[in-house]
Amino acid sequence: MSITELLEKGTIWLGWSALGLFAITVICFLFGWGLKFRLVGATIFTFLLSGSCWAFAKSYTPPFVVENALYAPVVYDNGYDLVVAQASDDFPGESIQPTLEQIAGNLKGGGRNGANVHVRIRRLITNEEGISEPIILGEVIRDIKQSKTIPVKTYIKANDTSINSDQIEIVEEKDSIPVLDDQIDALYQDETSPSINDQITIDPPTAEITSQLQE
Repeated sequence: MSITELLEKGTIWLGWSALGLFAITVICFLFGWGLKFRLVGATIFTFLLSGSCWAFAKSYTPPFVVENALYAPVVYDNGYDLVVAQASDDFPGESIQPTLEQIAGNLKGGGRNGANVHVRIRRLITNEEGISEPIILGEVIRDIKQSKTIPVKTYIKANDTSINSDQIEIVEEKDSIPVLDDQIDALYQDETSPSINDQITIDPPTAEITSQLQE
């Protein structure tokens, strides 16, 4: 039984219980029984529980679930336009896109003020020097205003005609193809947009950056 069904049934049962207690309370007042004042409190409390369950059932939104999506904990959220989830070392490549869509679909507007939220999945890889480096496995854009999840290439093509979308390649399985986070940001974000790594300015995108991304 889902939470929504449980709340709906709970509202009905609590409502009928409250009506029954109300009827007993009226009888107690008519016959002057000593339980009448205790029943008043119990009746009011049961009505309040029924009303609370009804209100919660109306406002509750079930989580957005995507087939083949796996759990990836969110390790960074700036509360505005960037959310980063952490993938395990054995995270399968076919689950990257469904997991991104599920995380994006469960984002709430809140204080994001209608911003387009960049949702990323990263994996930490330790290099030869023993230093962990974040590798971006995939990314989508969540349009809060329209409640739509947009792939990165589609977003760039629709919103930045000065950049060729073929310059950026998002590979789902990137065990051996790292994508530098700051270089991707520089191609489709404004200089004022926050990023995980230090922001760099590229105006226009150079052939050097393009060749590094295509390697």
